[in-house]
Amino acid sequence: MAESVLEPCTTSYSFKVSIFILFFLIFPFLNPFSSAFPLSFDTNATGVVNLATEEDMGLLLFFKLQFQETPLPSWDVNVPLSNWTGVTRSNQTGRVTGLNLTRFNLSGQVHPCLCNLTFLETLVLSHNSFNNSIPSCLWKLWSLKTLDLSYNMLTVLIPSTFATTMSKLIELDLSHNMLSGEIPMWIGNVSMSLEKLNLGFNSFHGDIPKSLLNLMSLKYLDLSHNSLMGNVGDFNQELVTLNLESNLLSGTLPCLYSSRESLTLLNLANNSILGGIPTCISSLGGLTQLNLSHNELRYGISPRLVFSERLCLLDLSYNELSGKIPSRIVEASDKSGLLLLDLSHNQFSGNIPVTITELKSLQALLVSYNLLVGEIPERIGNLTYLQVIDLSHNFLTGSIPLNIVGCFQLLALILNSNNLSGEIQPVLDALDSLKIFDIGNNKISGEIPLTLAGCKSLEVVDLSSNNLSGSLNDAITKWSNLKFLSLARNKFSGSLPSWLFTFQAIHTLDFSGNKFSGYIPDGNFNTSPNFYNGDIRKTIPAVPSISARSLDIKLLLVADETSLSFNYNLTTTIGIDLSDNLLHGEIPEGLFGLHGLEYLNLSYNFLNGPVPGSLGKLQKLKALDLSHNSLSGHIPENITVLRNLTVLNLSYNCFSGVIPTKRGYWKFPGAFAGNPDLCMESSGNVCQRTLPVEPGKKFEEEMEEGPLSVWIFCISALVSFYVGVVVLFCSSRTRSCILQTKSLAG
Repeated sequence: MAESVLEPCTTSYSFKVSIFILFFLIFPFLNPFSSAFPLSFDTNATGVVNLATEEDMGLLLFFKLQFQETPLPSWDVNVPLSNWTGVTRSNQTGRVTGLNLTRFNLSGQVHPCLCNLTFLETLVLSHNSFNNSIPSCLWKLWSLKTLDLSYNMLTVLIPSTFATTMSKLIELDLSHNMLSGEIPMWIGNVSMSLEKLNLGFNSFHGDIPKSLLNLMSLKYLDLSHNSLMGNVGDFNQELVTLNLESNLLSGTLPCLYSSRESLTLLNLANNSILGGIPTCISSLGGLTQLNLSHNELRYGISPRLVFSERLCLLDLSYNELSGKIPSRIVEASDKSGLLLLDLSHNQFSGNIPVTITELKSLQALLVSYNLLVGEIPERIGNLTYLQVIDLSHNFLTGSIPLNIVGCFQLLALILNSNNLSGEIQPVLDALDSLKIFDIGNNKISGEIPLTLAGCKSLEVVDLSSNNLSGSLNDAITKWSNLKFLSLARNKFSGSLPSWLFTFQAIHTLDFSGNKFSGYIPDGNFNTSPNFYNGDIRKTIPAVPSISARSLDIKLLLVADETSLSFNYNLTTTIGIDLSDNLLHGEIPEGLFGLHGLEYLNLSYNFLNGPVPGSLGKLQKLKALDLSHNSLSGHIPENITVLRNLTVLNLSYNCFSGVIPTKRGYWKFPGAFAGNPDLCMESSGNVCQRTLPVEPGKKFEEEMEEGPLSVWIFCISALVSFYVGVVVLFCSSRTRSCILQTKSLAG
């Protein structure tokens, strides 16, 4: 019954709209006096209707009819045109002068009926799903000043034979589409008034048209994220911004003399530009942003390359620049507005110049992956606005300067992979906004200070590969937002604390390569949603590794160019690594109830007992290593239901029984080596005890390691002595298994 009532209503409305459109599209051609004596019927106070206005209404209604779902309810014959969503109407002529339908989820082809809105000055259809070609008649809208079709799926520009009449066009934005081919030569002649042209994020190739180099009205040009080739070219107009990022451009840097007073932004990042940085670049006196990263620039930076104090962003990262970092980067350091200095991933050598500490406005200092030596400047604490310090992957020595606490707004302190020594100073608790603290792979010693409990904002902490010692204190529990914690390859000792698995946001715990003893704490396994559910979007695919961490820091200049916005993406395996410690006892049942785990490594400990039966619940597990323990019992059959498992190592334990070949265990060659009471099922139900000595390695290969044999002998002797001591305190069954495994491994 509902359908029979609504259908006549819908039909009646469509018929009404169709008759309305048809009348006002045809009537002007039937009226011989319409051009000489325009009729004016206006439904305002005088009761007269403006025919031209109603004609525009008809065109818009016709445009609306092409969409199956009508997202424009206000577009109705009973609603005044001035109240239609996205429509701007001239008060003088009554004609439609503006149409802005951005983010209305419109799709299909841009209908040519819009070409009849001859008084249109602004047409914005961005952030929709329009496809196919741009109607060629749009380019004949002589009144158009702004045309924005960005963020659609348009594939065809217009025929190259088109002769334009758009003399008033000021802004043209076709970015973020699927346009391809060469940028047509006529684009530089589309309008002698054109000031803004954005063709970024398309698939254009070929050279930059010479007509664009000579379009004197052009001020803002964005051709980024295409496949343009050839030289950059020396533009002859007074540009304000030039963005050619992410193309295939080559050649050397142009001087852009015509824009030396006007240019504020120059972005040539991610191209193949060669040679050195010419000193003429510093003559661009109005420059606020210069990005030349990800190119093939080389040689040293001339001491004459000194920029204006207006410069806010200088990014020269990912090149082959060498020599010393210039002691003078801007003309007046005390008046400098430089916010971001990125010289990372180059070949700079020598010391970090002390003069960098005079850049009072600096908020990000990035000089990682260079050849820098010496100590971190003591006066770095003078940079009170610093948010990010990344000095990693150099050859810096000395200790972390105490003065660094003057950078009280610091969000990321990254000093890993240097030769830093000394201890973690208790005063670092003053950095209470710190989110990322990475001092891994240095020579830092001592204990974790209790005062670090004051760094409550910490999310990523990497203290791995140092000489840190002592037991874990409760300061760590105050880092309630912790996502990544690595204490691997240090000298920590004592028992694992009961709060180990209680962090709400944790992704990765790596305590491997220490001297932790006692039991793996049982309980408190119900806190981290990542350990329980995982988050595939933030994890590393393929074979996971607990050390495969990617930290991508994003620093963006805000619109007013007075500050940076800080964000980061952490890509890491959701996992736990307690390997290479002195842990004993059984594996807690709750540990195998963490359904989101992708990586679990408990190898090289003294764990015993059976593998918990809840192993089959780890459906997202990709790597499991329980090798070199004293685990016993049968190989759990539910391992074969773990479809994502690609790495399995249960070698050198005390497992017993038969491994059935039909259950898919053949996918893990060598995973069961070194278990004396374990055999592989073969043809005729015969139990085959010949197992590879080490996963992925044949016995003959292990015996042919040559010069390493002396070292292996020494290590084996020490391990044998240690195991012998442990055996004295084991049960008779475990003691027997350990001795059998030891003899097999030897």
